[in-house]
Amino acid sequence: MAAKNSDPQQPSAALDIRAGAITLPILKLFTADLIAVNVQLEEKLRRAPEFFRYAPVVLDLAELDPDREKIDFPALLKLLRKLDLMPAGVRGGNPAQHSAAQAAQLAVLADGKETAAPAAPRPAAKSPEPPKSQPATKLVEQPVRSGQRVYAQGGDLIVRAQISAGAEIIADGNIHIYGRLKGRALAGVQGNPEARIFCADLQAELVGIGTQYKISENIDPALWGKPAHIHLVDNALVIDPL
Repeated sequence: MAAKNSDPQQPSAALDIRAGAITLPILKLFTADLIAVNVQLEEKLRRAPEFFRYAPVVLDLAELDPDREKIDFPALLKLLRKLDLMPAGVRGGNPAQHSAAQAAQLAVLADGKETAAPAAPRPAAKSPEPPKSQPATKLVEQPVRSGQRVYAQGGDLIVRAQISAGAEIIADGNIHIYGRLKGRALAGVQGNPEARIFCADLQAELVGIGTQYKISENIDPALWGKPAHIHLVDNALVIDPL
C-alpha cells in the first residue's frame, strides 16, 4: 500500500492573494453634519434603491476641513449600514482622519486626494518621460446578460450587442452601445467629466457619468427606445437624441 504524502513543507493550497481592480461607488463628503448627510443620502438612494443595496462604498474626505469638522466615524458607519450601504474604506483627508477611520475598522486607500507633504528637493535635471500609450478600448461582441458586469479599465467600452436588464457595463472612458441598452451603463467612473455614453436604443435601468446618474423613471419618455447621447453639462446629466 502506498504511503500518503505527509511532507509538512508541501501543504495543499488553501487560498491565493492577487491584486485586482474593482470599481466601488465613492461617497464624497462635504460636511461632517450627519443629519444633513442622512437626509440627502436617503433622497439619493430612494431614486435607485436596488442599485445601491448592500453596495460597498469608499468615503472621500478630501473636501472636509479637518480643523473645523471632526467626523464621528462610528456614528457615520451606523448611519450608512442602516441605509444598506457597506462602508469599505476612506480616501483623502489627513493622518488624524486616517487614524480615526482605522480605529473604526475602515481601510485607508492611497488613491485619493490627500494633504500634501513637504516637497522633497527637486533634482537639477530630469530625463523626459516616454510618451504614454493610449488607453486600450475594450470591445464586447456578445450579449451582456442579466447578472453580468463588464468593466473597461482605463479606456472606452464598445458593445456591439444587447445589454440585458440586470446587466451592468462600466468604463473609465466613453461607452458606445450598438445594441439595445436595458441594463445599467456607467461611464467616466474614475471621475472623467468629459466621458459620454452613445446608445442605439435607450431602455436603461440606469445611466450615469461619474457620480451623476438617472434611473429609468427619470428618463424622458420621448427618448425611450431611441438613439441617445448621454453627457454632463454643468455637472448635470443630460440625455439628448442622436
